[in-house]
Amino acid sequence: MLNTVIFDMDGLLIDSEPCWQEAGMETMQRFNVKLTNEQYHNSTGLRTSEWIDHWFTHFNIDMKYAAEAEQTIVAAAINKIKAKARPLPGVQHIINFFRQQQFKIGIASSSPMELINVVTGLLEIDNWVTARASAENLPYGKPHPLVFLNCAELLHSNPTDCICFEDSFNGMIAAKAARMKCVVVPAYEQQQHNKWSAADLKISSLQNFNGLLLDSLTK
Repeated sequence: MLNTVIFDMDGLLIDSEPCWQEAGMETMQRFNVKLTNEQYHNSTGLRTSEWIDHWFTHFNIDMKYAAEAEQTIVAAAINKIKAKARPLPGVQHIINFFRQQQFKIGIASSSPMELINVVTGLLEIDNWVTARASAENLPYGKPHPLVFLNCAELLHSNPTDCICFEDSFNGMIAAKAARMKCVVVPAYEQQQHNKWSAADLKISSLQNFNGLLLDSLTK
């Protein structure tokens, strides 16, 4: 029986992906690498350390610079998010909807816990998010399901009782590997891509989720 909802954070609850993209691209430019938007979007959902490892390997950049680059990206992204990131449409709606359904509510993100706490404060949802799980220091990040499983454990929920909301392909794979229902809310330019077929439901905005769609996930 579905009784728990777990949200990804970046690009789903808050418009932070442009901040991460700016921080990542600015850092890569220090190594004379200019990523395309398509390259960046194909690597969303990874932890920063994995993101750096992926692109450093791809462009044959000396890994001795990886730790410093990771720290630079995280610090820059947090500052940018604090300064200019805004809630994505439907955040208050979706939180209020699941509160009314008496669902347990958690966040499972690849971002550091420091940033999760910053964002829940910015969104004014601290009182409703009763579990937060970060993949930052886990042995595996998304698309591995561990961060979702950890969040479910913190909420004392069985994975099969959970609905996960995601905006990234790696996150969707992680949620399905955790045996959770997955609702994807892709970025506008990616909504028609066929890669979302593994999701249980695809919507264009959190604002569009309702009781009928919740019922459809239980069938």
